[in-house]
Amino acid sequence: MDIRGESKLFFCDPNRSDQKGRIENIHTLIRDLLPKGTSSDNFIQEDIHLVCSHVNSVKRAALNGESAYELFAFTYGEGIPKLLGISKIPAEDGCQSSKLLQYRF
Repeated sequence: MDIRGESKLFFCDPNRSDQKGRIENIHTLIRDLLPKGTSSDNFIQEDIHLVCSHVNSVKRAALNGESAYELFAFTYGEGIPKLLGISKIPAEDGCQSSKLLQYRF
């Protein structure tokens, strides 16, 4: 958000795969947890928070070995992720498989 409290949203241009590289990497992490064909009909908001927490807690080389959660919390403070329902998942507790939400399938 800028100083007026407005957020900026950017879209990739059509047919510009060079703008989508990191998005595709995140998509792969999400697909590890929610394989193609997985129905989200029975998901509740807490399930989405859990998936986002796990995906955003993965440390990435592109982020200099930090996680998206760590960088976001450092930049905006710990309160914002908490308001969004996102929490940091310690590496030893991280799950990058469909077993995370298997009770929903």
